[in-house]
Amino acid sequence: MSEHTADELIATYLESLRLERNASPRTVEAYASDLAQFSDWLERQHLGLATVTYRNLRGFLGELDRAQYARRTIARKLSAVRSLFAFLVDRGVLAGSPADVVQTPKLPARLPVIASTDTISALIEAPDASTPLGSRDRAILELLYAGGLRVSELTGLDMGDLDLAQGQIRVLGKGSKERIVPIHRIAISRLAEYIAQARPTLDKHAVEALFLNRLGGRLSSDGVRRLMKRYLQQTGAALALSPHALRHSFATHMLEAGADLRSIQELLGHVALSTTQIYTHLSAQRLQDVHKNAHPRG
Repeated sequence: MSEHTADELIATYLESLRLERNASPRTVEAYASDLAQFSDWLERQHLGLATVTYRNLRGFLGELDRAQYARRTIARKLSAVRSLFAFLVDRGVLAGSPADVVQTPKLPARLPVIASTDTISALIEAPDASTPLGSRDRAILELLYAGGLRVSELTGLDMGDLDLAQGQIRVLGKGSKERIVPIHRIAISRLAEYIAQARPTLDKHAVEALFLNRLGGRLSSDGVRRLMKRYLQQTGAALALSPHALRHSFATHMLEAGADLRSIQELLGHVALSTTQIYTHLSAQRLQDVHKNAHPRG
């Protein structure tokens, strides 16, 4: 352990996240920031990774709390530290992890933001489909909602991942897990129009990416977030929706229309059914709100 500094071991861990666990650049960047803060704290406390105790980690969390970090942020930073120690134990650098017995701060329940079908329809119809970028944007928004895709899954799509004749796409999800997602006829039509009329105009470098930016390269996740924000402002929507909110809306609307939870789990690419069960709570909450607002004695 003495041969390597904390910063060197953290760098090795981040490289493992990138190469072995195929973590997204955004995830690696967040872990790097949190672990740099932890490394700074270790240095100020004159501690090394091999000498950190459970009580030391409690002190680290206490310092974050006194600095008035949100509980969710503290929980995220602890998760990064816990993952680092698990990695070092797995690699035989440490015999055990002091983070195993540190409790995660209790978080307030936070249900996902769900958009109404009217809001989503207005958003999808906002782009001017007579232009190449507008046609692309309409296809993007339609597909995000049609398939309940993560934004990284959408931007990772290549032309070969589409099977419009069968009405389905091949998606590479978290952990490089592949799944087939069916899409409805309107999404198929919008994608076909984009591919036939708009994409050839944008394709300057013969790349395989399905969705291209104005320079002809693969459209980024941040690019999708920016275009969605622009169209939301254009429609005058009150909700500050993210692309992920379309995924939440897709799942909730499917559940409310009678889809079973296991099917929604497969469509979303959730490993555990417990992850999908948030939508049952969300749907129940929406029913309560409707009842409260609509009942004469509510």
